[in-house]
Amino acid sequence: MLAMVLEEPGTSLHLQEVSIPIPGPDQVLLKVHACGVCRTDLHILDGELQHPQLPLIMGHQIVGTVAEKGENVRRFQAGERIGVPWLGYTDGSCQYCQRGQENLCDNPIFTGYTINGGFSQYTVADQRYCFSLPDDYSDLKVAPLLCAGMIGYRTYRLAGERKDRLGIYGFGAAGHITAQIAIHNGQQVYAFTRPGDIQAQDFARRIGAVWAGDSTKQPPDKLDAALIFAPVGSLVVDALRATVKGGIVVSGGIHMSDIPAFPYHLLWDERQIRSVANLTRQDGEEFLSIAPQVPVKTDVTPYPLEEANQALNDLRDGQVQGAAVLVIDH
Repeated sequence: MLAMVLEEPGTSLHLQEVSIPIPGPDQVLLKVHACGVCRTDLHILDGELQHPQLPLIMGHQIVGTVAEKGENVRRFQAGERIGVPWLGYTDGSCQYCQRGQENLCDNPIFTGYTINGGFSQYTVADQRYCFSLPDDYSDLKVAPLLCAGMIGYRTYRLAGERKDRLGIYGFGAAGHITAQIAIHNGQQVYAFTRPGDIQAQDFARRIGAVWAGDSTKQPPDKLDAALIFAPVGSLVVDALRATVKGGIVVSGGIHMSDIPAFPYHLLWDERQIRSVANLTRQDGEEFLSIAPQVPVKTDVTPYPLEEANQALNDLRDGQVQGAAVLVIDH
């Protein structure tokens, strides 16, 4: 099979012929049809997330059909379309798993990071960490739901109940999906983009944001909560400055630049800063049931498998509106 392989962080991916993996007893072999490209992939590529499996096939927003299954697989049938997310396995026995926080597992495995992912024609995945996918979406359109959507949903939930005015910093894959959920729930969305990114601001307004502007600006109204999807630590301070008393700022990224020092009065008045780590399977199931009801519509830019490096570069340069998705041509 063909796969885009990372040999060392800081280098480009290379198209290689590799062996089709053999599924273990609890695994399914998937014929991959599409795989979303995530900012987390950039953090792995650039060495900001350390100790990946090498050589590595990245990609953790995988849409495929079951080509073969292990002897213990009962959840899925051959030919069934399923999705594979970032969380690939948890031990089920550590203190976090035991108290329903499997996203904080002490011994996790992550798709496209510590095991091979979906930048390839075939991949294997543990049946227990895969999802049935709603029929309402094509392969291309459903791929971003498997990370941008799920992590966005968890970030949104952790912002609490009182968020009539919601700020979203970074209006890419996760931002444009989460905004649709908020608007569906009757909340006002304020979108913050890279300075001068008029295209992204127009995109946010088309989705329904009541205001869109540079991340360096303060919104016209104080926010009840703010979600940060851009990996820029200074945005935490900007978001605190923009929120009301008791406001909640949630960082939805897996990596962020250092947060600069800030005066205590910005945190005072019972403001909160929270982070999101990974996801739980319950997050995924809840979100995939909600998305068709909204309905969430994903804006995607397709790339062929062999252009994965271009997709990653475009994502880094802010040239992707919505989400980038690799289309696997068999």
